[in-house]
Amino acid sequence: MDRVADRLLATLASDHASTIEASAACPPFTPRAMRWLSGAAAVNVDRGLNRLVDYPRHVAGLASSYDVFHVVDHSYSQLVRRLPPGRAVVTCHDLDTFRSVLAPAEDPRSPLFRAMTRHILDGLRRAAYVTCDTSAVRDEILARNLAPADRVIVTPIGVGAQFRPDADPDADRGAAELVAAPAGAVEILHVGSSAPRKHLDRVLRLCADLAPHVDRVRLVRVGGPFTTEQDRLRRDLRLDGRVSVLPPIDDRLLAAVYRRAAIAVLPSDREGFGLPIVEALACGTPVLASDLPALREVGGPAAEFCVPSDREAWARAARRLIQERSDHRDHFATRRARGVVWAGRFTWARFAAELAGVYLTVAAGSDPTLTPL
Repeated sequence: MDRVADRLLATLASDHASTIEASAACPPFTPRAMRWLSGAAAVNVDRGLNRLVDYPRHVAGLASSYDVFHVVDHSYSQLVRRLPPGRAVVTCHDLDTFRSVLAPAEDPRSPLFRAMTRHILDGLRRAAYVTCDTSAVRDEILARNLAPADRVIVTPIGVGAQFRPDADPDADRGAAELVAAPAGAVEILHVGSSAPRKHLDRVLRLCADLAPHVDRVRLVRVGGPFTTEQDRLRRDLRLDGRVSVLPPIDDRLLAAVYRRAAIAVLPSDREGFGLPIVEALACGTPVLASDLPALREVGGPAAEFCVPSDREAWARAARRLIQERSDHRDHFATRRARGVVWAGRFTWARFAAELAGVYLTVAAGSDPTLTPL
């Protein structure tokens, strides 16, 4: 979410300075319980107070300073409740935040947690416009009657210029040092968090299934360490010495890691966009992803898809993509070129231009002298 906000602000400043003056409004985090206590409970108390008390109070004090307010992360939609009616835009990347209310059987939570979620969801419902990364998320919002159709707009996010197939010698050397793979390793890449819906267990099992058939197969993970359970599975699958775990890294290094990979995989159960798909394609790396509406929309004809839970299908598809690189080089070159062209439609310039139009429309609603795009 931070990346989206940063790129949006930078592109508005470079492309729309004559019509849009944008700035970030994010108060500093204030520790309270963490001053006296340690542990997850203290962290959660302070996060709740900052999110539900401090941040809303901060934006309420800015109500007269701006024509339009954009909540770039839907999990902060409660801010809309403290803003002038009809002047807030919310970007909803997915509905995962609201599962405890929308699908309680799938995400059982405490009454207090559900009350907080309803409070946030109420803010989303009050937005003048809701923008979505994909039509798949828009369809979910409309199916659940969370917003009227004429107030929900699809504005796909973009991919930075760093993500390209061309060599970047300095970044490529840095990536090689970080991954520290043996010569000739076949790298299977996963980029993302260790959240349960990302299913890193499937990534680990995929690498274990490939190991008897693919020489020097190696898993490269970008996004921080495994959970305790995931690390236990890694040991049980005897993947010691076959895994490189990288922390979050900057875009230039990340692009170099993509370029090294034989394939990038995204076996999630739920996604609202799937940015690693487009980033990988932009770097010329084949993609294997879960067959989900949002991922189909983002990967299009340039990616390969499998039913998320079909372990054998994932292993077969991955082996085919790996073999294509060495045994069918013409097909591989065509696949790479198709991916780069497809990824080219996802740009920050397009994202910012579409949102600039939304901002002017919202502003015109409270100031008739303004002309919406």
